Amino acid sequence: MSSEEKLIHVEVVYALPQAQRVIKLAITPDTQVHEIIEQSGVLEMYPEIDLKKNKVGVYSRNVKPNATVHDGDRIEIYRPLLADPKEIRRKRAEQAKQEALEAKAAEAKESEAKATE
Repeated sequence: MSSEEKLIHVEVVYALPQAQRVIKLAITPDTQVHEIIEQSGVLEMYPEIDLKKNKVGVYSRNVKPNATVHDGDRIEIYRPLLADPKEIRRKRAEQAKQEALEAKAAEAKESEAKATE
């Protein structure tokens, strides 16, 4: 790297449920995302990260591993989802519907019991 090449500053972030690791780096502007992640040392710290499987992004926007970044960017390594958010919402809606039906049935049964008294 020549002294004329300007360095940019970026962060590499990997978050676990109990902790977040933020690694700050100074890199050349043409460095690709996968190279930045490798240079950060995060792959050695967290061997479960597989860049072929884990998605990466810059400020919550997915990017390809060969993308380049800008000064101040935050490169995020995403963990795989444990559950599909759509499936979770569907199950919650079904549960709420079932609870509403049960409450209505209990209310009707209570009204019927009062009417027979």
